[in-house]
Amino acid sequence: MKNWKSVLWVVWSANLFTSTGITMILPFLPMFIEEMGVSDPGEIVLWAGAVFSVQSVTSVLFQPLWGAWADRRGYKGALLFSGVGIASMTFLMGFAAAPWQLLTLRFINGMFAGFNALTRSFIASITPVEHAGKALGTLHTGMTAGMLLGPLLGGVLAGMFGIRTVFFITGGLILLSVLVVGVFVKEAKRERGQEQGQEKAEDKGKWSDLRPLLPVFAAISMTQVAMMSLQPIVPVFAGMLYSGEHMELITGLVISISGVGTLIGSPILGWISDRFGPRWVLILSMLACAVSFIPQALAQSIAMLLAARFALGLFMGGMLPTLNVFIRKMAPRHMHARAFGLSTSSQFSGNLIGPMLGSVVASAFGIRYVFWVTMILLLINIAFIYGNRKIREYGGASAAES
Repeated sequence: MKNWKSVLWVVWSANLFTSTGITMILPFLPMFIEEMGVSDPGEIVLWAGAVFSVQSVTSVLFQPLWGAWADRRGYKGALLFSGVGIASMTFLMGFAAAPWQLLTLRFINGMFAGFNALTRSFIASITPVEHAGKALGTLHTGMTAGMLLGPLLGGVLAGMFGIRTVFFITGGLILLSVLVVGVFVKEAKRERGQEQGQEKAEDKGKWSDLRPLLPVFAAISMTQVAMMSLQPIVPVFAGMLYSGEHMELITGLVISISGVGTLIGSPILGWISDRFGPRWVLILSMLACAVSFIPQALAQSIAMLLAARFALGLFMGGMLPTLNVFIRKMAPRHMHARAFGLSTSSQFSGNLIGPMLGSVVASAFGIRYVFWVTMILLLINIAFIYGNRKIREYGGASAAES
């Protein structure tokens, strides 16, 4: 596709709206559950954890199916259907009267949650392989910007109109993403120069064709376990280091500053990946992230924690987007969407395991130990990536596209 750059920015906008909408509601799930009549703090935490994680369970199972649809029928239809499904479920959450209703809707929502994975796969499929790193890194900034903007906007709207209204606005933002894709994305028709039998054979594909990507999926899952293990403990750790005025603002800054770093670092590391190869960018990014956990573990002031979290963010953008470049290079062209669906399933599996691991380590040994465990996980991942033959084969700047 000759106009891949303009399509990239259209899809970037859709990712921004979707991520903003989704993250507008997540911080307020405990308060929403309390609003439904649950008063016991332990019960609120239990319901909030279940509501937060249940979507990941169904998403792990359904991501590859969305990819299979896109590979066979085209991306645009899959994107529109997925987006409308997410928007509808989110809108209905605003009417939930009991926690079990919210839990059920989140469970169903996970079945539709293929939008962001499909956008990555779509951009990877239309971008020349020599520009894949920068394109995927740039796309990643749209999601990151939405994750930074969402909680802030959600807080303002919840204070002005109430939590339920935030769900309705979120559904509207996601529908806006669908509208952007529907109006501005023009998907090229499949080439007719192929033999009919060959085209049918390609459309079907075999899941076993993706077996060479198993090391990449494993690296994605381990990376996400490491990064998500910090999610439950960072706000608590910030409270240990700072107890002055504007505590909520400082906690929000500690959480979001890594995202600011990612916005800066992700497209730059993507450009370097295109020029010098994704393997060394991936290894050095993971190493830098691992090193950044040392000052976080040893931090005695909120300023030191903020500086280390910003450094972490600068190099976070060199991990998942770069691993997705390997998928772009290694997956058969007619199975790109399925490969990216499995990639997202790997991420969601890390989203499930990581927070549980971080909570267990923090409760058993103390919060600072979570940073050391996370660093060790990343170092293990580096050794795995460094020694893997397939990743080495496709890790150069001139690696051929399959």
